[in-house]
Amino acid sequence: MKKRKILIIIIIAFLIGFFIRDGCEGKKEAYKTGTIQKSNQWWTCSMHPQIRQPKMGKCPICFMDLIPAEQETISASTNAITFTEEALKLMEVETSLVERKYVEAQIKMVGKIDYDEARVKYISSWVPGRIDRLYVDFTGIEVTKGDHMVYLYSPNLISAQAELLQSVAAKNDLKSESSDFLTSSIESTLKAAREKLRLLGLTTQQIEEVEKTGKPTDHITIYAPIGGIVIEKNINQGAYVETGTKIYTIADLSEVWVKLDAYESDLIWLRYGQKVEFTTEAFPAESFEGVISFISPVLDPQTRTIKLRVNVKNTDGKLKPGMFVHAIVKTNVAASGNVMDANMANKWICPMHPSVVKDSFNQCDICGMDLVKTETLGYVSEKKHEHIPLVIPASAPLITGKRAVVYVRLPDPNKPTFEGREVVLGPRAGNYYIVQKGLNEGEIVVTNGNFKIDSALQIQAKPSMMSPKGEEKPMPAGHQH
Repeated sequence: MKKRKILIIIIIAFLIGFFIRDGCEGKKEAYKTGTIQKSNQWWTCSMHPQIRQPKMGKCPICFMDLIPAEQETISASTNAITFTEEALKLMEVETSLVERKYVEAQIKMVGKIDYDEARVKYISSWVPGRIDRLYVDFTGIEVTKGDHMVYLYSPNLISAQAELLQSVAAKNDLKSESSDFLTSSIESTLKAAREKLRLLGLTTQQIEEVEKTGKPTDHITIYAPIGGIVIEKNINQGAYVETGTKIYTIADLSEVWVKLDAYESDLIWLRYGQKVEFTTEAFPAESFEGVISFISPVLDPQTRTIKLRVNVKNTDGKLKPGMFVHAIVKTNVAASGNVMDANMANKWICPMHPSVVKDSFNQCDICGMDLVKTETLGYVSEKKHEHIPLVIPASAPLITGKRAVVYVRLPDPNKPTFEGREVVLGPRAGNYYIVQKGLNEGEIVVTNGNFKIDSALQIQAKPSMMSPKGEEKPMPAGHQH
């Protein structure tokens, strides 16, 4: 019985050895004939994709079974990566062309309405005296040019009027045979007497009335120099005043200023003479327009803003000084940083009055200054290809604060390949960035899914947004094998 068992064991061992030897010989033959190739399969963890091993096993971090890594996601380039079409769909990758076009930037600002300083006038006493009557008793009253405002008693007027009457009498006593020198002297004296009274505040009609009646007056009526609103009343009736004492302040509100605050980063978009649209709390559904007439040369160190002044017509009187406004400037920027405005191309503008714009060199209709070309103020003269900026969507670049990276799709007909590229960006204009360096017109950049591509590069220890040199971060202590 024992011999039979031993015999059976020997037979089984012989058969096992025969099959093992036959299998090894078959594998050797397969390698020789090339029917079996050496595998380059890598294995990774679905929870920790940074783990990559050449053979099947367990994840050293979570001890999950490793799975085969996708070979299609590895590219030979140091900063490029490829994906399958199915992977791109799952990653929801979207792309856009790098193109040249004018893009609109909308600069939003806040501010408030103020008086136009050129339309604020003072009514003051031109001679010392006593105010016998104030015709406007309180502020807020609207007056028109020429309205009587103050009735002033002044003894100083008596002597000046006496000189005028003496000169008038001397002229009347001239005879036809009087010498030319005497006639000229009397005429000059009369003219000087009239001018003295005019400088003391008498109007031409008042001077003519004194000459006609031959009686001097010790009172003078002061009239409004402009039409507007009395915004200040500085003295009361019955008070004594000196020469130059301010009595009233009148503001003409037919044109007002809007003072706005613009951020330092928005200065590149703003130009003298640009149109500004704004709304107020009182009339939220109505839009008003004005023109930038002044950009402060000094930055406010506390708010980091620049003061802008906008001239606005206010013929209907809706705009009140002190109102808060929300303003917006819409502008197209050229590649050189200048502003493209068709209404300003090849024009001439007054440096003091931006509303005066002409087609050729001339003088300002308001102040007489020579007009200057709009190009000297930062406008583009005409539309040219080199003026059109190169732009990409604002979602394309990954910005770290020190650098900007975009992912460009390479023209690979076999499989989608993306390359990370560092670019130099200009200012942002709405939903676009102006590209100064790093991209060419016609290239394709990723606008959605770029973070996923960047993460895949980081896993493979290739150059990415946060690791420009592609340094591979070491595994935590206790998990290195």
